[in-house]
Amino acid sequence: MPPVLSDFQFAPRFDVAVASRRGAGPVQRPENQDNFVVIDVAGQACHLLGQELRRSRVRGWPAGHGRVAVLDGMGGHGHGREAAEAVAAGLLTVPACRSAAELARHLDVLHAELQRHFAGQTGTRPGTTLTMLELPAGGAPLLYHVGDSRLYEVGPAGAMPLTVDHVPATAAALAGRIDQRGWWRQVHGEHAPQIAQAFILGNAFSNPAHLSDPLFELTPVNLPSWLCHLPDRRVLALREDAVYVLATDGFWSCAAPDAFVGGWPELLAGSPDAAAMLERLFGAIESPPAGLQPDNLTALVLRPLAQHGDETALPYHAPVLKHS
Repeated sequence: MPPVLSDFQFAPRFDVAVASRRGAGPVQRPENQDNFVVIDVAGQACHLLGQELRRSRVRGWPAGHGRVAVLDGMGGHGHGREAAEAVAAGLLTVPACRSAAELARHLDVLHAELQRHFAGQTGTRPGTTLTMLELPAGGAPLLYHVGDSRLYEVGPAGAMPLTVDHVPATAAALAGRIDQRGWWRQVHGEHAPQIAQAFILGNAFSNPAHLSDPLFELTPVNLPSWLCHLPDRRVLALREDAVYVLATDGFWSCAAPDAFVGGWPELLAGSPDAAAMLERLFGAIESPPAGLQPDNLTALVLRPLAQHGDETALPYHAPVLKHS
């Protein structure tokens, strides 16, 4: 079983751990089509290539800047692993960005370049989710999100999704065909392996009858009022009393995903560091929850460290939360 990786340099601001596995339980996918990217504040990077860990150093990476991401290649569309690998490798070439707009410009270019790269291959164009955080030195994190992987804030208020899934139910919500309750039930109360947009693949938001090449950004202007606070590309304000989980959808591909994810605050409570939290997340999915479907599993935990006048990072203990 691949180990949890936590030997990164993100202090004194963050504690980071990541792991990617082919699946959980006796029935698993034939290969791991997920991926991840970590570039720490010293420019040390890692991602998966051929399902194996590849470490490198990003030349010219500015000191104090970081980048983390999870990706879920779409195997049903062919070349899912290769698509996720191509985007992961591409993220190592994107320069450090200090604004959401700058990051989006670079990723739009990468999206178009990889569409051209895969255009000559047979079969349907591949795709991958991409949920990432850019961590500028001394600045607030920047979110960039495409697909149905997610970013969660796990803290006193529970396990709160900070991203909107790019799925048919969201397209229906944009068109006013379903309300907030119906959207939540379809997206968080059950799990369906359908997607309306992915990196490289393109989007079905612009025209549901036709796959469009560009990526369709969900913004406060086009999202319904009850989702408009969760645009795809934005600056994040992180809480010191919470931890942040970037994960692919294998972690909620079960019969009652909202109930399973709702247990994460109590599950992570008291963990001494990000690596221990990640071990608990993988341990819970190994149990497994009722109705778990075979899928790849990738998760990254980012734990903000308490900032003090002497810049000493103190140990963090998640609050103990109870669920009804």
